[in-house]
Amino acid sequence: MTLSDLGVGSTVPLRQLGRLMLEWRNRSGLSQARAAELLEMGATSLARLEKAEITRVRTGVIKEACGIYGVPEDIAEGMVRLAQQAKVKNWWHSYRDLMPKHLDVYVGLEAAAAGCVTYQPELIPGLLQTEEYDRALLCARWPNEPAEERDRRTQIKQHRQVAITRKNRPLDVDVVIGEAALRRPVGGPMVMARQLRHLADTSTRDNVSIRVLPLRAGFPGGVSMLPFVILDFGTPPPGAPTEPLVVYLEGMVGSMYLEDQDDVRIYYSAHETLRQAALDEAASRNLLRRIAREYAP
Repeated sequence: MTLSDLGVGSTVPLRQLGRLMLEWRNRSGLSQARAAELLEMGATSLARLEKAEITRVRTGVIKEACGIYGVPEDIAEGMVRLAQQAKVKNWWHSYRDLMPKHLDVYVGLEAAAAGCVTYQPELIPGLLQTEEYDRALLCARWPNEPAEERDRRTQIKQHRQVAITRKNRPLDVDVVIGEAALRRPVGGPMVMARQLRHLADTSTRDNVSIRVLPLRAGFPGGVSMLPFVILDFGTPPPGAPTEPLVVYLEGMVGSMYLEDQDDVRIYYSAHETLRQAALDEAASRNLLRRIAREYAP
């Protein structure tokens, strides 16, 4: 099964291809400037290819680079396949006019992930938001946006959520949500009631774990943690390149992707600390249903 069979699109193949291009250029002993000269391309263009900062890759360039770098035939064939997979257009490409670049990258990674570990202290995680909860947030953020554009924004979230319910390799989700997210009203009492019931119902799925961090837990680990997501891409098929775990930190004007193993380990440890301080899954489900009744009996 290929990445394109899974509906991954360009993000992951480009990242894998970029890492391989950089690795084999370094093995060849060529500087970036000299390699770009041999490939008859700008050094900036080669740098962007190695960093996966481009949207289109010419397979001819990859074949030529493999020859110059001395890449073994079987690996070269795999690199060409990655370049071909990077051309596949998937659902989120039709929404690029609405998504900032960092979210475009994230959606592609999320679609390829096998597991998602996340902490959200004040907001319901996007993968678990109901449509009306999402719409309420969108109305507050873009109050003057035309209705048809807002409809398209809600479709982005709905497409992403299919990852949890899809029959083929559903996404494993392990979530810790701060109690503040349940108490902070979005869209009114009925919207919140339905949102919390949706969380409770979704938490019964085998591939979903939802735990609530109660306010009384204070600050586990002695720090105030900002939201984060850890994406795990599972074990690749034999011969396929490995995609390293990624920590995603979203910001208002940009986002960070951490791949260093030490950084990933720190966030996994932080999530485990939060998870241990949170209510267990059954108690969390009961709390969700109780607070839902408080909003709308």
